Amino acid sequence: MITKQEIINWLERAGEIYEKQRGYLTELDKAIGDADHGNNMNRGFQKVTENLADHSDSDIKNILSMVAKTLISSVGGAAGPLYGTLFLKGAGSIDASDEISDSDLLHFWEEGIKGVQARGRAEAGDKTMIDSLLPALETLKQSIGNNEEITKALEKAAQSAKKGMEETIPLIAKKGRASYLGERSKEHQDPGATSSYYLVSALAEAVSNNSSE
Repeated sequence: MITKQEIINWLERAGEIYEKQRGYLTELDKAIGDADHGNNMNRGFQKVTENLADHSDSDIKNILSMVAKTLISSVGGAAGPLYGTLFLKGAGSIDASDEISDSDLLHFWEEGIKGVQARGRAEAGDKTMIDSLLPALETLKQSIGNNEEITKALEKAAQSAKKGMEETIPLIAKKGRASYLGERSKEHQDPGATSSYYLVSALAEAVSNNSSE
């Protein structure tokens, strides 16, 4: 089971990572985008962290819905609507409770990623955040299907997200601002895939750290 506190820890950890990696994400985005992804993701998740204080009595579904609304309203560029959709559709797939099962967590990611793909019309290999999220989802699905401990399942999912992120480097972008560059988008790691890896990694860290306490 994933507890409400683990979800809170996840979001706070994501905020820490985006603050730390703001410059790096900006450098990645400068090469093939608008050079604003680092600042946008940091601003959005700092606002999420601030808003968590007003949701201490909320259940997981409402907390994740808050994240969606916050990101949509505070993150610029394409990232706000896409990450907002991830959380909005994901939250809509789970019941209101202070803990969710492993399968509930899987549904969150499944429905959230479907929402991102529907909104951005991106597929694997298009050099987007989907190239991190889909491998993570497939690994998580396999691990949960094999009844692995959720900590191990999320660690493996994060590893798959990282691999997917790295595999965007040789790709030619087919979506977003980067697609305008054509061949020149090659040999650059996609910033959206990178920030998605950070999100999956933050969840793995939050759950692992909580289970070891």
